[in-house]
Amino acid sequence: MLGLAARYDAISTNPTRDTRRISAGQTKQPRALDAMERTQWLAQLESNEKAVRWDLPDLSKFMMATGVRIGEALGVFWDDVDFDAGTVDVAHTVVRVKGQGLYRKPKTKTKKSERLLPLPSWALEILEKRRAEAMEEGRGMSSPVFASSTGGLRDPSNVLRVIRETRGREEFLWVTSHTFRKTTATALDDADVPTRLIADHLGHARVSMTQDVYLGRKAVDPATAAALEGLLDNPSEGKSGDKPGR
Repeated sequence: MLGLAARYDAISTNPTRDTRRISAGQTKQPRALDAMERTQWLAQLESNEKAVRWDLPDLSKFMMATGVRIGEALGVFWDDVDFDAGTVDVAHTVVRVKGQGLYRKPKTKTKKSERLLPLPSWALEILEKRRAEAMEEGRGMSSPVFASSTGGLRDPSNVLRVIRETRGREEFLWVTSHTFRKTTATALDDADVPTRLIADHLGHARVSMTQDVYLGRKAVDPATAAALEGLLDNPSEGKSGDKPGR
């Protein structure tokens, strides 16, 4: 297109002639929020009126506590949360279906993504406060934990857009919803949680073919919740400092 524009004098030169082909070996390094960045990120959101209005502070904390994908987080209903057991059942995801609108799909990205996650105590406290507010607003158990302003489902694409709009300072331009998932993985790895449990917690389809075929994936060991206890209040320095997640 730029070559055609140059030939018809729409532009003076074709800028693509001075560019180099992107090397296949140049891959984007996965990155997680380190201890200081987690604090700064949440403080930034809590001071941003639009971010607060879109519920991004609590959503960020929930996603770091669970490692779930954005659609999975928005697909969690109150009846998926067992406050006595301290778990959340991740078995749905929110998608937009052409001609139908938002839909709470009863299966997540893969069959292996369906999982029962133990929650750290600070995440349960956040959810208990939100549940009380939801009950005051007249929303029952069959309603989203992170509901829209009208109490219904929220569009993942719109939430992602607002994250981009409110991530603010230049050092956070790299942050996406998937960053929270990587942050969870890094915290678990720093706490020496076995790779098998991390894969189960994140709902990864496979660690190896043998493990995929012969190991159950539904219930996750409570050790993952214990490892995430200090993620926000007293973040661990990790085995060798915070490092890129998965």
